[in-house]
Parts: sequence; C-alpha cells; structure tokens
Amino acid sequence: MSDGLRLYSYWRSSAAYRVRIGLNLKGLPYEIVPVHLVRDGGEQHTDAFREANPQELVPVLQHGQRMLRQSLAILEYLDEMWPEPALMPATARDRQRVRALAQVVACDIHPLNNLRVLQFFEREWGVPQAEREEWARRWMANGFAAFETLLSDHPSTGQFCDGEMPTIADCCLVPQVYNARRFGLDLSPYPTILRIEQACLALPEFDAARPENQPDAPAS
Repeated sequence: MSDGLRLYSYWRSSAAYRVRIGLNLKGLPYEIVPVHLVRDGGEQHTDAFREANPQELVPVLQHGQRMLRQSLAILEYLDEMWPEPALMPATARDRQRVRALAQVVACDIHPLNNLRVLQFFEREWGVPQAEREEWARRWMANGFAAFETLLSDHPSTGQFCDGEMPTIADCCLVPQVYNARRFGLDLSPYPTILRIEQACLALPEFDAARPENQPDAPAS
C-alpha cells in the first residue's frame, strides 16, 4: 500500500527531483516535506533531519515507519513495491543498460556539481563563483558527451533512454539537464539528450515534478 508516503525534498535538488518523477510515474500520492538546503546554513544539517538521514542529504522517502535513502535505491524500491508501470526493462541485459545510464548521472556527473561540493569550494578554499561554475560545467559536459554517445549509438534507445517508456535513466537525466541549464552549459552538442528531455517533459508526470512546480519553490 502507498499509505504514509512522505518525501523529504528540496525544490531544486536534482536527486529529489528524480524521486518525484518516479512517484508520479507510479501514480502514487505522497506528501512533500520541504527541507531547505540553504536557509540558516541548511536545514539538512539539523539534529532533527539527521535522524532521518545521517548523511544530511535529500531525498528521504518515508513509507510508513521506514525511512528510505539514496535516490536510485528509492526508485528501485518503488519499482519492486508497485511493479506497474515498470521503471525498469524486462530483460537483465536491458536493466543493466538502464542502471548504467542512471549511474552515469547519479554517480559520475551529479556528485561533482552537488551543492555541498560547491559550498566547500567557496567556504574552505575561497574559490570564486565563476570558477565554481566552470568546474560544474566542465564535468557536466564530460558526462553528457559520454551519455549522448551511449544513447545515439545504441539500438535500444527509443523515444526515451531505453525504448518507448520512461525508466530510471530518464528519471535521472531530466533533472541533470535542468541543472546544466542553471549553470549555463551549452546543450547543443547533445541532440539526443535534448530530444529525450522534450519527450519526458511532455508527460504530466514529469511536468508535475519540475522544480518550479513544487510547493517550496520561491514565487517567480
């Protein structure tokens, strides 16, 4: 049952964005519990939130009394608890590909432009904003170039990253493209990524998960 689903989220967190997409694709009702990652030094660092996640990171999904952490693990949990519609392909070979694509984003691209990394550069080393942003663009471009090749050169790529239905790979890709735009990355070298992003955002489940559509997003 989906009773008691509460998502500890920040409107602009790309990891929380992934889970919002997954929950929406599953059609699961959930309550957003905002965790402001910047205000007052970051609410993720409070004692209260540390009980929910000792890593002091969002997202955390509460299902009943159980606290679920790490966005990719949460997405696979959702797929195992509520198998339809599936977020993973049917065959082991295709599931491996989807996991690999998701991990290109979640394990290789995203950690290098994560808020806590950029804050460390600023607070501990005094790295100017322009250089911090150049760092973020450098590693996003590196990862997107590989991701584009993995998509464009593979027969399993369809309307979405793998076939004709969204998977956890799309749940990861779309938030990272949003992040790339925030940092001013030129996305023109990645036409397959942009095509898939457009296909995803045309779906109401992706649209509802957009940062600007969250209850804790600042007024425009």
